[in-house]
Amino acid sequence: MSKPTILIVDDEVHIVELVRFNLEKEGYNVISARDGLKAYQMATRHKPDLIVLDVMLPEMDGFEVCRLIQKDAELSEIPIIMLTARSEEIDKVLGLEIGADDYITKPFSPRELIARVKARLRRMTAKQQKHQIAGDVIRIEGLVIDPDRFEVTIDGTRLDLTPKEFELLRILAKNRGRVLSREFLLENIWGYEYIGDSRTVDVHIRHLRQKLESDPANPGLIETVRGVGYKFKEKS
Repeated sequence: MSKPTILIVDDEVHIVELVRFNLEKEGYNVISARDGLKAYQMATRHKPDLIVLDVMLPEMDGFEVCRLIQKDAELSEIPIIMLTARSEEIDKVLGLEIGADDYITKPFSPRELIARVKARLRRMTAKQQKHQIAGDVIRIEGLVIDPDRFEVTIDGTRLDLTPKEFELLRILAKNRGRVLSREFLLENIWGYEYIGDSRTVDVHIRHLRQKLESDPANPGLIETVRGVGYKFKEKS
């Protein structure tokens, strides 16, 4: 079994070397980049199993790198752990909204980072196995969700969804008629209990409605249950 490859992206040499040392000690293959443009090029070339991505980078910041990776069909499933020296909650929320899977604030403990990396890789493996086993197609009138093909169509038209949007729609549709809390959605899609508010779910729901609903301001499929979460309702 090949060792997972992890891409470290940071313009501070000592941080790259610290992370590299600890990851290699755990048996991972490590590659690195010092700026955002190089990071995206290396991600495209090597397709790593996970990316540790700093926010403040030359050439292109970490948020833009994350956006580019999410738009690339061959890269969008790669877990991303963002590193940030900032303490503002909005920066952490923004990272999660654009597709990052986790974040850790500098200065950080190498032990904590290793634990996050292992957790992300375990979750990715479990997700892949789950998709291989449970590939049931969901059909609700004109809406078709095909997990095996990672494809959603509505009335025959294919929707361009990000991995997070796809998983959010799949879980809501699979549990149609049942109210799912924001905390439940965070735990099952992002894979941890998010500390703070849960605006990232609301933002993803808004994006999903814009792609799914004919009138996003008056949604007919994804219903907001005030103070609780969201519910997928079948067309009448």
